[in-house]
Amino acid sequence: MTSAVGQMALQLRGVSRVYQQASSPELEVLRDVDLDVRSAEFVALIGPSGCGKSTLLGLIAGLDAPTRGEIDVGHMDDLNAGVAYMPQRDLLLPWRSLVDNVILGAELRGENRHAARRRALRLLPEFGLEGFGDALPRTLSGGMRQRAALLRTIMLDRPTLLLDEPFGALDALTRAAMQEWLLGIWRRRSAAVLLVTHDVEEAVWLSDRVYVMTSRPGSVKLEVNVGLPRPRGHEVRRDPGFVEAKHRILDALLAEDVQS
Repeated sequence: MTSAVGQMALQLRGVSRVYQQASSPELEVLRDVDLDVRSAEFVALIGPSGCGKSTLLGLIAGLDAPTRGEIDVGHMDDLNAGVAYMPQRDLLLPWRSLVDNVILGAELRGENRHAARRRALRLLPEFGLEGFGDALPRTLSGGMRQRAALLRTIMLDRPTLLLDEPFGALDALTRAAMQEWLLGIWRRRSAAVLLVTHDVEEAVWLSDRVYVMTSRPGSVKLEVNVGLPRPRGHEVRRDPGFVEAKHRILDALLAEDVQS
């Protein structure tokens, strides 16, 4: 089974970001980035450190504005109405319980606190957090904190999820379990996902397509259609199609290292 992709959820055309610096030449972080994500599609973005991947997610999320280019989020005028953004760190507030952290975004957008709590409590089992609603962040494992952060993102009910290295700080076993769990959440919720990662195997295993970026100023140098059937078990990593996609991405990344 392949993912049932549909209409365009996210489209970038010619997106560039240049920062003016008082005491040094301007810093061009992104240059003419073109990419798109369709509804219910899982797309990964990978590239060298410092190439502007996180900056790009910030632009899509409306935290900053591009110097040039256009960002279209499901034909919505307000970027914030179309995307939910999960940054690299979980950013759980240490004085709030897990469930109160989870509902923070919903509260800030004006949802009734009691209604948000009821909705969050219903979702805790799906996210492997049942029984931990009253727990403080310091008592939670790294994987549980990341699941809480993703639930907080899901609670915003946006059609497109922006995930910035969500598992980068986890150990290998926890990371593998979280990758599989994320695929399950994505299949059940049919959201469009744009995932930033440094992990080539993670990008190929999770995604329908992978964009590879150049060194700074970052632009798209390669688009890889993964083309592997779903659902995917870990055995797919031995599939010739998986190996081919992985090596195409690695070759493109290694070429960037040589040039930089």
